[in-house]
Amino acid sequence: MNNRWKYQPITKKQEDISRELAQETGISPILGRLLVQRGITTLADARKFFRPQLLDLHDPFLMKDMEAAVEHLNQAMGKKEHILIYGDYDVDGTTSVALVYKFLQQYYSNIDYYIPDRYEEGYGISFKGVDYAVATGTKLIIVLDCGIKAVKEIAYAKEKGIDFIICDHHVPDEVMPQAVAILNPKRPDNTYPYAHLSGCGVGFKFMQAFAISNGIGFHRLIPLLDLVAVSIAADIVPIMDENRILAHHGLKQLNSNPSVGLKAIIDICGLADKEITMNDIVFKIGPRINASGRIQNGKEAVDLLTEKELSAALEKANRIDRYNETRKDLDKQMTEEANQIVSELEAFSERRSIVLYNENWHKGVVGIVASRLAEIYHRPAVVLTRTNDMASGSARSVSGFDVYKTVEHCRDLLQNFGGHTYAAGLSMKVENVPEFMRRFEAYTAEHILPEQTRAVINIDATISFKYITNKFYNDLKKFNPFGPDNSKPVFCTQQVFDYGTSKVVGREQEHIKLELVDHRHSSNVMNGIAFGQSSHVRYIKTKRSFDICYTIEENTHKRGELQLLIEDIKPTEQNVTE
Repeated sequence: MNNRWKYQPITKKQEDISRELAQETGISPILGRLLVQRGITTLADARKFFRPQLLDLHDPFLMKDMEAAVEHLNQAMGKKEHILIYGDYDVDGTTSVALVYKFLQQYYSNIDYYIPDRYEEGYGISFKGVDYAVATGTKLIIVLDCGIKAVKEIAYAKEKGIDFIICDHHVPDEVMPQAVAILNPKRPDNTYPYAHLSGCGVGFKFMQAFAISNGIGFHRLIPLLDLVAVSIAADIVPIMDENRILAHHGLKQLNSNPSVGLKAIIDICGLADKEITMNDIVFKIGPRINASGRIQNGKEAVDLLTEKELSAALEKANRIDRYNETRKDLDKQMTEEANQIVSELEAFSERRSIVLYNENWHKGVVGIVASRLAEIYHRPAVVLTRTNDMASGSARSVSGFDVYKTVEHCRDLLQNFGGHTYAAGLSMKVENVPEFMRRFEAYTAEHILPEQTRAVINIDATISFKYITNKFYNDLKKFNPFGPDNSKPVFCTQQVFDYGTSKVVGREQEHIKLELVDHRHSSNVMNGIAFGQSSHVRYIKTKRSFDICYTIEENTHKRGELQLLIEDIKPTEQNVTE
């Protein structure tokens, strides 16, 4: 793959600030530069970044409608009304419901939760869900990670005497539902200092405000932070500001004392004896929670996340693990079919987007396939399937391109849609699919930049191997947790040579285990692993120099030894960088 290497430049002024920060904090000037790239320019900000404190969380009452939300919840509990916690079927939605239900259940018993069926009801508030609330005598629905566009459904509920408190983080339309309170930091009249909370994060802020209003100590909320960290990682929201604090302390909770449900998932993932990272959530914990809603019903995920007995939790976790295996098989099959369709598309190289429709595809997996296509072909991708007379599916984007705006541009063709910059869900009448394909491609072609359709590796700094010490690595670990807006730093070292012992490894000889020096006669040998890059080994063995970009990690097999996780290799004379 021909990756473009893109350096992150800083100005002379920023360079001066980074040196000063490095001196004040006792870290390498290289890492001082990383701080400046993340918008951290003062010692006070650096201290907050390196030592996230729960005391620095924003006052939840700064959020628009928070006072009304807390007041109404208190009144509903005072009247002993039946309260229903309603959420989306993905990781963010199910963790949100589990968090609010678990917290309120400690103080109130007339409470239940509801997750809509992906296949019968679709995304968000459904009329069927409202009818269930009516049948169970519900007077208040607290809706999480959805609801911001459910104008008709909430109007219907209001006619039935049901009030709503909406906790959402998706982009609202001009007309918002008639709810008692709408907690959403993306609403146009937002008063909250941070706009990028996950849906579970909004639910946590609601519970924080409820606790304050009822004199409940903050320490009672801390056990719920593991759920917030899972939502932040799985929903791919920025990990800066308040999200960084929540993710940092959520990971501490996840590693030291996870809830019973998450402990069961950790056990079946094989993560019990290692330090869990955001990556582990994204690739191991999150997909299993998601699999419940994709293959069966998201309620099973909430049942697991709220379980109090470990033996019962392990039984439930094993069931959703089996769903995940089914999901992986479907994912593999559908991705192969999608790639075959793409290979047969006319003039594909001239297209700037991918929109595929197959009425036989599994609705629960279309989002994953869209993500795979966007990653493989570096184009915004939409994957649609059929349910009755409707086509529904998911859109995923590439770096820097707002796929939500593209979907919104086609809104007159859609029955329903929602999402954010990099991901959206949508549905339409089947007969509208061809026009949607045409319109989506035309808008993308007009607005996407050429560099957004190419694989880019953002390089944070160019360094020599001599800087890669244990102290450097320990200071680098302070940048955790990594994620959007705080990606794991990628370094470049130029003109490196094979030490003479690099070799191809792997069952199919697809990887390279490297031993490298960055000067022909250097004695500073660095170990590295380049997954799936064995095609470079012939050049490496010519004893000519090449450039590498990589992240730094601890070798899990040799404790205390550092190794390079190599992302790309280019012959020095061919490496044109930007």
